[in-house]
Amino acid sequence: MPSVYIKTYGCQMNERDSEAVAAQLVAKGYTLAASEHVADVVLLNTCSVRDNAEQTALNKMTAVIGLGKKERPGQIYGFMGCMAQSRGKELIDRLPDVDLVLGTQKFHRAAEYLDDLLARRRERIVDTSEEQGSEGTIKEHLLNGAAKEKSVTAFVSIMQGCNQYCTFCIVPYTRGEERSRTIPDIVAECRQLVAQGVKEITLLGQIVTSYGRRNTPHPASPPSPHPMGRGQGEGRPVNTPFVQLIEAVHEIEGLERIRFTSPHPKGYGDDLVAAYARLPKLVESAHLPVQSGSDRVLKLMHRGYTRARFLEIIRKLRAARPGIGLTSDIIVGFPGETEADFEQTLSLCREVEFDNAYLFKYSQRKDTPAAAMPDQLPEELIEERHARLLELVNEIGKRKYETFVGRQVRILVEGPSKKNEARMMGRTPCNKLVLFDGGERHRGQLMDVRVTRTGLFTLYGDPAIVNL
Repeated sequence: MPSVYIKTYGCQMNERDSEAVAAQLVAKGYTLAASEHVADVVLLNTCSVRDNAEQTALNKMTAVIGLGKKERPGQIYGFMGCMAQSRGKELIDRLPDVDLVLGTQKFHRAAEYLDDLLARRRERIVDTSEEQGSEGTIKEHLLNGAAKEKSVTAFVSIMQGCNQYCTFCIVPYTRGEERSRTIPDIVAECRQLVAQGVKEITLLGQIVTSYGRRNTPHPASPPSPHPMGRGQGEGRPVNTPFVQLIEAVHEIEGLERIRFTSPHPKGYGDDLVAAYARLPKLVESAHLPVQSGSDRVLKLMHRGYTRARFLEIIRKLRAARPGIGLTSDIIVGFPGETEADFEQTLSLCREVEFDNAYLFKYSQRKDTPAAAMPDQLPEELIEERHARLLELVNEIGKRKYETFVGRQVRILVEGPSKKNEARMMGRTPCNKLVLFDGGERHRGQLMDVRVTRTGLFTLYGDPAIVNL
């Protein structure tokens, strides 16, 4: 059967989509190629959040096609994901050698369409149309067939789409409106993963905390085993569908840890904060994208919360789960951002002291409201502010990571380090990456390691005092 190489750009949603497409293809008899140089099919799963991500994918495909014409005549080329959704046929107009453009609601059609293209039943395929029920179509995971080793962790997609419409973001236009799977469907997938050896599950959605709010998929779910769970009883508030989902997944025997990403600060109600305190499998880690520390900019971004509300959430989380690891996303250089606005972002970072933050230079995205806003900032100013904020985030992160030296931490060992296969890696509940000298026998273990030193957002454990 033909071999396929998939390269992924962008977020964890894209990583999970690529994993699912790969598993689907393997199930149909395809093999996974190690690189584009030896593949019969090359698929790029694309991102549209920033222009740089699109240009990178376009340049990569141009290079792949140029080399393929010389070395692998007949090679099939395809774009998937967000850029495929937003640009559609324009991609084939720009690169006529591209054979397949597959939108965000069509990943489950990949094998069918590649079969047609390889058999020459169809010449080119562009499919970016909406498809009802697409949020529940792909559930395969690379565990036993396509992967060399069993996975200890897994992403489970609980919904598709986004209704937030932040003024800087193209995602609602590429991923569509929110569509949620049912709780029983998600729990069944999680049970299957745990039966295959998975010990940590990350619930995944564009805004996971919005789960079930557009369409209410939870009536068929089992009753909460927690007396305070869904507020059964007169006058007791009912938990949000997302908290109900966490409760249901929490009951799976053999599952050790639950994470989720990415949430929205607006979704951190008291029920979710309380879940951190009462559900031990929900790890003490939260990624809260703040985007800006300025109320004026937050309003222009259409974020729906204020600086004070964000800080209140942080305070409540730290009260509910002391030692919780907190990370964030921040955009630098939003249109009209003044020096005073930027100073507000700096001061918020100093006040919160994020363990880490992912910084993004504002990028105009076609047809988003922010792209048409006045006072677009010059690139050199955005670069200068980005450098200042990065220095602060790294300084805070270094100080916070150094507090772990000498401490004993519990990690779930995921496997060899991606950068150094001689070392094993695992994560603490608060999402700190820990490297130690170990072996394959440690994979999947929950084990205690004493931290001896730190790197940049990395901890190192002494193998002499690892609990074997």
